[in-house]
Amino acid sequence: MRHEKLFAFPLLIVAGLALTGTASAQLRQLSNYKQIATITVPEGLVSFDISWVDSANQRYYLANRTTKKGGGKIDVIDTNSNTWLYAIPTTPGEVGFVGNVGPGKSGPNGVVAIPSLNQLYVGDGDSNVKVVDLTAKAIIAIIPTGGLFRADELAYDPVDRLIVITNPNDSPPYLTFINVDTQTVLGKYVYPADQSGLEQAVWDGQLKKFLISVPASGSRVGKVDVIDPIAMQPTNSIFLGCSPAGLALGPFQRAMTSCAQVVDARTGNTLGYSQGVGDTLIGGDEIWFNPGDNRYYFGSSSVGVVDAETNIPLGFIATGTGTHSIAVDSSNNHIFVPAPGVGIEVFAQTGP
Repeated sequence: MRHEKLFAFPLLIVAGLALTGTASAQLRQLSNYKQIATITVPEGLVSFDISWVDSANQRYYLANRTTKKGGGKIDVIDTNSNTWLYAIPTTPGEVGFVGNVGPGKSGPNGVVAIPSLNQLYVGDGDSNVKVVDLTAKAIIAIIPTGGLFRADELAYDPVDRLIVITNPNDSPPYLTFINVDTQTVLGKYVYPADQSGLEQAVWDGQLKKFLISVPASGSRVGKVDVIDPIAMQPTNSIFLGCSPAGLALGPFQRAMTSCAQVVDARTGNTLGYSQGVGDTLIGGDEIWFNPGDNRYYFGSSSVGVVDAETNIPLGFIATGTGTHSIAVDSSNNHIFVPAPGVGIEVFAQTGP
């Protein structure tokens, strides 16, 4: 994610899907969501990036950069009991992550779980992808992407059994495609030299393509690129009226961007927009679609909640310190929000 520079995009009222009109009202704080736990992380929680939930196994994984060089780790949380289990690496002498070494080079960054392999793929600050074996609780492979800066966000294609990962801080930025069976690089797609940054990647199982969030850059408008995983090339670009970071695929092929512009991934048509109203502005960096309650959750200073059926915001969940990282367990609808200096705050809906 855009960890070094976050933007406060308005997330307020989204237009109806048929675009027959718009509504406007200031967002309200949702009183039916309560904080149910705070999970303490050993050595504290200061610098972190993406988080991921594997709902089938009830595990939450947080890319924790810590405060020092060489100290990066993945924190593993039990999402049923809301308890910290262990960190990877488990001992200081093992292969680890680069930790906090400065803008564009810190890590770990993006993380995605592949339950069928019992593995995590993690982008690190040294431009390498680290493969974590969850049985061994250790890094078992290092795959270079060939850049000077961090390997960042990624997504998994279970059909072709490959990973796509972004190198957003290199100039020009690029995508790397990795086979998970051979753990080898298959190829790259390089963006134009004047493109600044790349953001969230999402796998679209219906299209059998990746969706990549591409922020606005200079004269270029923000967009979502549709990427063929075999050709390793874009097949379409969905141009936006905003500069996206996070991206989530909801029901009916609706792709929600971090700036709350909703598009149809099949056609590229815009289905709705966010509008700023009043003093309440809820932005978003990482977004999570939770099929357990059919809602989107936006990671920011407060957690924006959007009904995925109507694409209309319901309100916001007030957090203690706020964050750009968020993930939700669909098996119990627990919402995990890492908070600097606090730990991982857990929220749940406690009423209608």
